Amino acid sequence: MLPSEFQKMVLPLSSKLLHFALHLIQDEEEARDAVQDVFLKLWQKKESLDRVDNLEAFAMRMTRNRCLDLVRSKQTIINGNKRLQTGRGEQKNLQREIELSEEARLVKELISRLPDVQKTVMLLRDVEQYEFEEIAKITELNINAIRVILSRARKKVRDDLFKQQQYGNGSHQIQTAEIF
Repeated sequence: MLPSEFQKMVLPLSSKLLHFALHLIQDEEEARDAVQDVFLKLWQKKESLDRVDNLEAFAMRMTRNRCLDLVRSKQTIINGNKRLQTGRGEQKNLQREIELSEEARLVKELISRLPDVQKTVMLLRDVEQYEFEEIAKITELNINAIRVILSRARKKVRDDLFKQQQYGNGSHQIQTAEIF
């Protein structure tokens, strides 16, 4: 692949890759670094990219893998049920949480607690609006398996959200009863 072909075919994917990386990492600087790493690897493989059937799916898979590697290497410290992240994204994450509504923040947190496969499939389908065939190419999973994984992920988020809301409503009722 020539540099001009690389520029036409690969570089236009940058906004999609960055958007996807942001959902997985939730730190803009690290997401940009991950996408940059992916572009570097794609550039190094430019001679063999002609054999790739779907370049976008290939780049998305590389981005997913790079982001998961970063998340795993960063390791989160679990303190009770609350996650504390270490690193430079802490201040940006705090600012984002303040800007988000409580329910949207809670849904985002519940999604982040999902296993990696469920989280990836849910983000690709519900956030990025990819078709099942595209998700199958990115994740290398069977379409039926993707449907099952997505269904379970949605059910888990829905059930956990309901539990959180019930707990929240119950605690407010108890406080009201104690005050009056």
